[in-house]
Amino acid sequence: MDETLKQDQAEDVNHIASNFSTSGTRYTGLSGNELYCLSLIGFEPGNLVVGNSVYAIGFIGSGLAGIKNIVGGEIKQMTNMIAGGRIEAINRLEKEIGSNGGNGATGLTSELVFHPGNIEFLSIGSTIHRIDKQLTPSITSSSDGQEFFCQVDAGYIPIKFVFGNVAYSIGIGKSIIGELKEMVRGEITQYSNIFNTTRNLALERITEEARKSGANSIVGIKTTIVPIGLKGIKEMVMIGTASYSEQISQYAEAAGGIVTSDLTAEEMWNVTKIGFVPLKLILGTSVYSLGIVGGIKAAIRGFVKGEINTLTQLIYQAREQSFSRVKEQAQAIGADDVLGIKTYIYQLDDNLIEFLAIGTAVKRVQGLKTRSDQLPPQAFMKDKNTFVDLSEATNNSTLNNSVVSDIKTDNV
Repeated sequence: MDETLKQDQAEDVNHIASNFSTSGTRYTGLSGNELYCLSLIGFEPGNLVVGNSVYAIGFIGSGLAGIKNIVGGEIKQMTNMIAGGRIEAINRLEKEIGSNGGNGATGLTSELVFHPGNIEFLSIGSTIHRIDKQLTPSITSSSDGQEFFCQVDAGYIPIKFVFGNVAYSIGIGKSIIGELKEMVRGEITQYSNIFNTTRNLALERITEEARKSGANSIVGIKTTIVPIGLKGIKEMVMIGTASYSEQISQYAEAAGGIVTSDLTAEEMWNVTKIGFVPLKLILGTSVYSLGIVGGIKAAIRGFVKGEINTLTQLIYQAREQSFSRVKEQAQAIGADDVLGIKTYIYQLDDNLIEFLAIGTAVKRVQGLKTRSDQLPPQAFMKDKNTFVDLSEATNNSTLNNSVVSDIKTDNV
């Protein structure tokens, strides 16, 4: 190894070690790699912080009282109740940050944990302190320590943990399908429209929360579908970090004031380095039918081997329709590319499938810069799992799972 490089690395390590406070014992969820990366941008670890709120499943279910026929689309009562539980947990976590004298927290979560008869809204994070001891507004971020470093180095200053959610019902058999006398093969445009609108509600809401915080971007968006277990209801939730970047401000205005991206932190750093700015997280969905007579099970009944032509054609058409909607949205905002497209397929009913495509539209611009020429290895090293518990599989226990889809709701 080059002697100059060795000396520079030794100086970095000595600088980091000399800045750490030695007063008191800290209990943090940060890994060694996260600790190193945060140190490079002036933070040291504080204590783990937790906020929670427990609702009775019966209380959640009471939000459906008076709704005789749940149709496809959003159920606003449920959306508001679940959002309220998430907010209560986050607010309590933020109070713990304050009581710990922190400058913020990284790695914030917003989870639903199902206990017998109850739903717990749970938020966990790791407090961070400025090494220079300056008092600053508290930062909350969904990014872990490594992601936090990558985003800051790419010029995105974290402000606040934000989320947007929508609780929705498929409504199979009670709404559109029940009104159709004959279901033919092909796209059910009514359902495609409902799902396109519903899925984008979560994005609209997380964007509005970021706007209120003074941000011009939301980075590291993660999207999760959570089965609530009440009459086929699910929640789609997006979480991310509302941030501000001076060098993308003019492009944020063109995108409606807030840039949204589901690129990973490392990807964000890389695309910034080569001159791309994210514009918008884009979703396209299509709902297709195999036909009332037959359905998916009938299509494969008696199948021995070989291609199922009906399913091949159907899924191909659904995929292409979803891609075309992504393309239309990207062109409408002047994007040059859509990166990181991920595709998902859901069986909504024996006769219906949904195909979802999601990615980040980007634009090539001049003059974008990262703070560092290269990322340190610690910024993208993956932490190894050093504790493995095989007993739960044997005991059929699911206490450590955040989301449990098989929930008994007989008394709801």
